[in-house]
Amino acid sequence: MERPHPILQQPDVGHEPHNPVRDYSKLSPTEDIDREPDGVPHGVVGLTALFSVLLALLVAAMFLSGHIMGRIGAIVLVVIAIPTLVATLRAKAERDRDRIHPSR
Repeated sequence: MERPHPILQQPDVGHEPHNPVRDYSKLSPTEDIDREPDGVPHGVVGLTALFSVLLALLVAAMFLSGHIMGRIGAIVLVVIAIPTLVATLRAKAERDRDRIHPSR
């Protein structure tokens, strides 16, 4: 029988590879694999990205509309909306932060 090409062969590692992250028997008593490793709620990161892009698109559309009132409105929106967005998402991050398993 002909041997397959060396690239197509499975590597011989001498044992069955195990991923210790999902092997519950290899976890220490204080380790939790379900926590968010950086301590920041990932939902807040997603909301920050979404609202930042939407706000930037809205301000750009208002500013590029060519009307003086549109430009003034865009500036007022930036002055009011950005601090509000930051404060609201910071409060949500503090509420949702994992206090039991803080980041390392």
